[in-house]
Amino acid sequence: MHASLRILMVAGARPNFLKIAPLLKACGVVGGVEAVLVHTGQHYDDEMSGRFFRELSIPSPEINLGVGSGSHASQTAEIMKSFEPVLERIAPDAVLVVGDVNSTIACGLVAVKAGVELIHVEAGLRSFDRTMPEEINRVLTDAISDLLFCTEESAVSNLRQEGIASEKIHLAGNVMIDSLVGAAEGIAASDIVRRLDLDGKDYVVLTLHRPANVDSREVFAGLLDVLETIQRRAIVVFPAHPRTRRRLEEWNLAQRVAGMPNMLICEPLGYFDFVRLMKSARLVMTDSGGIQEETTYMGIPCLTLRENTERPVTVELGTNRVVGRDPARILSAWEEIMAGDFRHGTVPPLWDGHAAERIVRIIRDHR
Repeated sequence: MHASLRILMVAGARPNFLKIAPLLKACGVVGGVEAVLVHTGQHYDDEMSGRFFRELSIPSPEINLGVGSGSHASQTAEIMKSFEPVLERIAPDAVLVVGDVNSTIACGLVAVKAGVELIHVEAGLRSFDRTMPEEINRVLTDAISDLLFCTEESAVSNLRQEGIASEKIHLAGNVMIDSLVGAAEGIAASDIVRRLDLDGKDYVVLTLHRPANVDSREVFAGLLDVLETIQRRAIVVFPAHPRTRRRLEEWNLAQRVAGMPNMLICEPLGYFDFVRLMKSARLVMTDSGGIQEETTYMGIPCLTLRENTERPVTVELGTNRVVGRDPARILSAWEEIMAGDFRHGTVPPLWDGHAAERIVRIIRDHR
């Protein structure tokens, strides 16, 4: 046994970095836990990875598996193959995984099969939509984890209904919000609104990346119909995911977008710039999970372009509305928000910037 608990903390994709950063910092604050950071390389370029590390003050990972992109099967398999010798060499007391990406289930499976305790942060979230790869990753990771930390009450209920012992489950708060609170100074210093010439203007922030939205030409074209209407009254700022840009080109939709004078497509943004952009927006339209949480915390109206959400607290208490992909439904919600008719919401319990410290204390005292 080490003098302190040695935890291998795994991050792979951009949302993971926002969850890992406060946990690494909390280890230094709380004490008794030594963190070793493993970056699987699932998101591997500077735009998707390096800039987030710098902005969130994440130390360079001790281990970078450098796996890169690939199909779900090949990427998951490559991560498992690369992670196993690392686990054997470091021999940690536990492995901690976050969220719901392929890195999460891949490293979780390797750990459990090696007899190493598995900790899952952001456990219990359920969309109940098994067509989403993330849902499969969540359900399987929770089933094999020894300690499960939840962001909201619905997640606790889901885990109990799935037969997971209550003593394994902890409502700890939201580490994504820890990152948001901790980055307040950097966010305030961002000049992205001025750089994009948006000062004093009505604008909407849009993100689209999920296969259900951008891998179907019919669905994507329907969403562009909506955006064409919206951009007549407000600027639409669209930091476009590489996958989304490829679809616009493949389906000859780029020319149509170019003909929308108030559609501003830009490269993916750093964390400080993106959050600053959201803070001054009239509303945010997204298919992302984490953005639903960030907008709820900041009190910004959010329209989720999906048929479901695994984060129901953002709808029940927060500013989120799930509007699906039906153009009429989206436009109706948009009109209401522009008229000032939206719920300002409240911040969910324990979303207070201290979730990571609570998690690290529980891990330390668990032994």
